[in-house]
Amino acid sequence: MDTPHDVPAVGRDPDAFEAFYREHLPWVRRFVARRVDDPHTAADLTADIFLAVVDSATTYDAEAGSAASWLAGIARNVVADHVRRRVRESRANGRLSGRALLDDQSVERIADRIDGERMTRELYRSLAALPDNQRAVVELVAVDGFSLAEAAQVLGITAGNARVRYHRARARLQDVLPSPFEVIA
Repeated sequence: MDTPHDVPAVGRDPDAFEAFYREHLPWVRRFVARRVDDPHTAADLTADIFLAVVDSATTYDAEAGSAASWLAGIARNVVADHVRRRVRESRANGRLSGRALLDDQSVERIADRIDGERMTRELYRSLAALPDNQRAVVELVAVDGFSLAEAAQVLGITAGNARVRYHRARARLQDVLPSPFEVIA
C-alpha cells in the first residue's frame, strides 16, 4: 500500500493528490467499512479522511514513518472524532447528514462493502473487552496489516511497547476466540 509519494505535494498539486488517492482509496474504504455499519457514514468518513490528508499534507515527515502509517493515523483520528461526535449528536441528525448526496447505486456498493466486513465488525465486538491500548495495536497489526513497528509509529509508542501490548492482547483473546489472529489476519 505504500508507493513513495511526495506527500507534501498532495496538499497543493491535484495530480499528486489524485495519485495518492487512487493508491490508498481501497485501503481507506476497507478501514472505514470495518468500523461503521452505515453506508452514508462510511462515504462521509472516507471523504473526511482524504480532506484531512490534504489539510495536513505539509506536516508529513518521511523520517517519522511511511506514508501508509501517516495515513492510518489520520484515518484513526477521523474515525475517533466521528465516534465522539456521534455520542454528542442526536441519532436522527446523524442519519440525515449527507444521504441526499448518494445515489441508489452508490448506497448499494457501500452496503455490499459493509456486508463484506460484517465478520470483522463482529470480531471488533469481541475485542471490546481489551484495554484501548491493546485493542489499537491488534487492529493495526492483525486487521489493517501493519507491522508491529508501523503500528508503533501510528500510535506514537516504541516497537517494544507495541509487541508487549500485542502479546497481552493475544493472551486475553485466547479464551474468547479459538484462533483470533487467523480469523482477522
